[in-house]
Amino acid sequence: MKKIRKAALLILPLVLLLTAAGCGREETTPAREETPPIRTLTVFDCLDTVITFKIYTRDESLPEAAHAECRRLHALFARNEEGSDVWKINHADGQSVEVSDDTVRILETAARISELSGGAFDVTIAPASTLWDFHAEDPQVPEAAALAEAAERIDYTKIRIDGNTVTLPAGMMIDLGGIAKGYIADAVKQMLVDRGVKHAILSFGGNIIAIGIKPEGTPWRVGIQDIDAPTGTSMLVSLNYGGSTVTSGIYERGFEEDGVWYHHILSSETGWPVQNELASVTIFTENSMEGDALSTAVFALGTEKGTGLIESLENTEAVLIDRNRNVTMTSGAGKYFEN
Repeated sequence: MKKIRKAALLILPLVLLLTAAGCGREETTPAREETPPIRTLTVFDCLDTVITFKIYTRDESLPEAAHAECRRLHALFARNEEGSDVWKINHADGQSVEVSDDTVRILETAARISELSGGAFDVTIAPASTLWDFHAEDPQVPEAAALAEAAERIDYTKIRIDGNTVTLPAGMMIDLGGIAKGYIADAVKQMLVDRGVKHAILSFGGNIIAIGIKPEGTPWRVGIQDIDAPTGTSMLVSLNYGGSTVTSGIYERGFEEDGVWYHHILSSETGWPVQNELASVTIFTENSMEGDALSTAVFALGTEKGTGLIESLENTEAVLIDRNRNVTMTSGAGKYFEN
């Protein structure tokens, strides 16, 4: 008997006060005269998740401009889109490839998080991740021998970056699925800030990023998914003061076979789904790209090593929930929750 759970259309954390518009339709909500109107756009055409922008602005073009920036970057990072930077690297057969500044920046950050985590986060996971099709109508567990062979081709230290040139040994591949959403969230936020936005909340599924706090002077409230409840049910409610809140969990995408739950967070050592005590990890930081990669790294490291990693970093906190619903917070995470 096989139970399948695909990527939820609204993977938490959810911004509790977001108003979801119809897919691709922009709505304007009346606001006080001194506050810019709220412009909301909800779409589902990139990043494999529902994206919702809630922007306080008088510029009617900004929601679609933000969406266009999302599409532009997704086209660079999509592994299966022919002609993308990632596609070119993966099909270069060991030859050097010229890529965009965006791709260089994301690969450099990925390498730094990989080094910090001892390889727990590794964008060269693609030989293994391509063997798992969590979107299939009838997903299958890959052959153990195939995963073992794939794991031999996972090694972030073999990526070479020289200016805008990237070289990867033949047979290796990269997958930016564990960091690209965060990079895109940061880029969209910066674009809006550059265009004068003072208040906004942007939801990219498990990645939430804010500009400022609410116009009335209170922080945004962001729910952290209850690991045992339907999508949209919060186990904890956190506060966002204008930074990034990123959650990774085993409930997001996976399937059950013969009593075993196979989820999408893979071990860079084995290529199999990480099997430890954790069910979800939430990272609070200013930079969503770093938070994205760190949520995967901390999950793979487990509670003790994962919290140790976060405690070693400045301006970064975490909340870890294990499969028995026990909650572990890093030393400074309390400021993100009401007393």
